[in-house]
This record gives sequence, C-alpha cells and structure tokens, in this order.
Amino acid sequence: MANPSDLEGFLRAVFDAAILAVDPRAILAPFLPQRPKGRVVVMGAGKATARMAQAVEAAWGPCEGLIAVPHGARLPLAGIEVVETAHPVPDAASEATARRMLDMARGLGANDLALFLISGGGSALLAAPAEGVSLADKQAVHQALLRSGASISQMNLLRKNLSAIKGGHLAVAAHPAQVVTLLISDVPGDDPAIIASGPTVPDPSTLAQAQAVVARFGLDLPPKVAAFLETGTGTPPVDHPVFAAAQTHMIATPMAALRAAQTHAQALWPDLNVVILGDALEGEARDLGQAMSGIAQSILRHGVPFAAPVLLLSGGETTVTLGQSKAGRGGRNSEFLLSFAAHAPEGLYALACDTDGIDGAGQNAGAIWSPRVAKASAAFDKLAYLVGHDSLSFFEAADGVITTGPTHTNVNDFRAILIPAGLSS
Repeated sequence: MANPSDLEGFLRAVFDAAILAVDPRAILAPFLPQRPKGRVVVMGAGKATARMAQAVEAAWGPCEGLIAVPHGARLPLAGIEVVETAHPVPDAASEATARRMLDMARGLGANDLALFLISGGGSALLAAPAEGVSLADKQAVHQALLRSGASISQMNLLRKNLSAIKGGHLAVAAHPAQVVTLLISDVPGDDPAIIASGPTVPDPSTLAQAQAVVARFGLDLPPKVAAFLETGTGTPPVDHPVFAAAQTHMIATPMAALRAAQTHAQALWPDLNVVILGDALEGEARDLGQAMSGIAQSILRHGVPFAAPVLLLSGGETTVTLGQSKAGRGGRNSEFLLSFAAHAPEGLYALACDTDGIDGAGQNAGAIWSPRVAKASAAFDKLAYLVGHDSLSFFEAADGVITTGPTHTNVNDFRAILIPAGLSS
C-alpha cells in the first residue's frame, strides 16, 4: 500500500495517538479502590495531576483534597483544590502547598483514605525543605542540577534526601490512613521512587548516595545543604508500617504511549516497518541525535538494522548540559532534533516532543524535521545553533516548531524518525 501523502501530518497523528493512550480521563477509573466509609482526601502533584483529579471526580463525584500543578495547567474541579506552583525550580507557593498537604495528611485517621495522584514534575511543584535547609537553598540545588547534565534519577535522588515531603515522607504523614497512590511514569524504568521523587513510596537511597551525585557533577552546594548531607536523617525507613499496607498502581508509562503510536502508525500505513527502539534512551540530547542519524545512514546504505521504509520510535529522557556558558532558547527535544538534522541524510522526517506539551522552558512541545523544514533552513548554520543551545530559535525560523499547549499527561520524551524507501545516503 502506498504511504500517506502528508508525512508530516502522519508523524503528528502518531504523536497524537501516543498522547491519547496515556490520557488519565481514559485510563484511570479501573485503578480506583473501593471507597471507604471514612473520609476520602485526594492529594498530589505533577503535570498530569489535574487531569487525574478530573478522572477521579468523574468516577466518585466531588472530593476534598489539594493538588499542585504547573502554572497554566489548572483544570476545573468540583471539590479538589488546585494550586499552581513553579516548575522546574520551586517557589514560595511550592513550599506553602507542600506544608499544607503534609498537615492535611496528618489529619487523617485509620478509617480514611489518602488517595495520592503523582506524575512527573512533582519534585519542583511540592518543595518542603528538610529542617535546617531553606527554600533558597533548595532553589540553588535545583538550578545547579538543571545545568549539570545529571539524569532525572540522579536529580531526584539528591532532591528527596533534602526534603520533608519526598522519599516517602508524605505517606508517613498520612499514617494510619489507607494509602493508595496512582502514578503516571515519566522516568526510564518506571520506578515509583523516582517519579516526582517518590513522596508516597519507600525510598532505599542514602545520604551517602546523594553526596556521590554531588561529587560526580561537581555541584557547588549552599553550606546548609552540604552540612545536612553530612548530619541529616534522609528519607523514612523502608520498613515503616505505612508502606506495608499501601497500594501503588502505575496507570500510564512511556512504553504504553510508544505501543499506541506503533499500533496507530501501522493502521495508517500497513506496509511500514514500525520499530520501538526502547523507552529508556538517555544521555546528552545532541549525542543521541547524532547517533540516530548514524542509524538512519546505515538503514539507507545497507538495510541494517532495518529495511526502509521504517519508522523508529523511542522514549526516555535526555539531558542538556549547559555548564557555565550562556545558552539560547530550546529544550532537550529540539536540541536532539537539531543534532539529528545536522548530521542526517536528506529526505528524512523526524519529530521530537515532550509528551507534557512543554519542551524545556518554552511554550512549544518540540519540533519537526522534514524536507520542507530543511529547505527553509538551508542557509542556516545548524552547528552554530547547536553549540549555542539555541535550537528553538532555529526551528522557529524554519517553521518547524510544534505547539500543543499543556497535554495534561506526562510520559517523558517521544521521538519518531521516518525513513522512506528509495532515498540514498
């Protein structure tokens, strides 16, 4: 069967299918427990939490509770209070909301249910620094981590060991209530202890491991933070009784989105070879972009490891190491795609977007690469934009930016590379 006539539209449709598959409104209800006789209090934080809360109230009616979402991600709810706090660096609202949530959890009894809704982004949205550590200290740590090139797992390991709410502290505050956590994963491996720094699940990490992250990336810590890592208490013990009875359910994952994209692409183009490379591809965004261009060249030259036409799908969270240099505008997805474009053969199509609809600090989800975009940017120095971490400016000038607005879900990065048949490397 012939390929679709609009290949850019094809990639957008595949991306849209991935997002739909992890929309909380469509998938959350089967994971809800039976309602208890006592109170039900809904709490949580993350980029997908407002949509998750809507799904809860659609099933149970108005509920009491408190959730934190990024600015611009508020949705209407009947009973649950929604507070907008800062991301990716916490602000005063992040701390105030976290303290309120801890007090709310401490007010529950044995006959009550604490229903926690957690998704990526919660680490910044709820920030209750450990005793002796200030919000300004935590902000400095966040800023240093964002520039360091550390992975999301490494970032969250350090952040939860400096927190009074992460790493299981929030669940401990709710004891002896019944604790149920519904999670949407945005991390490679889908580890509940890493998602939003695991406020409701046991955490096996140690202060020594947090110190190792600091040493590996040469982080310049505020004195109070360095002192706490030497003398602090870290996260609650994993054998705390609240964790023995708690229920934790993963309702959406990066692989679920990739599989939905694969199914949709195959339905639109039955003769296309659609391959999922994995949901946990990490490393520097520009390095992965160049590596993917090498795979594309091998496919075109040798039909290895796959024969064209082929669609390569992948997920995971890359990093962008800024160091101390002044950077332009862009996120990890647009940087990945610019690196891919700088090294790839002509005639390819590719899309790289964050499934939450926000790539980096911009208002775009990511970008698309195609012969149309290549023609519009033929006179641009791609490597100069890449060196300056200015990928968003590049794609804006070439009309390759993808803007979705907040999707109200979040299963990390989504990448699709289409290699048509009949091209030469």
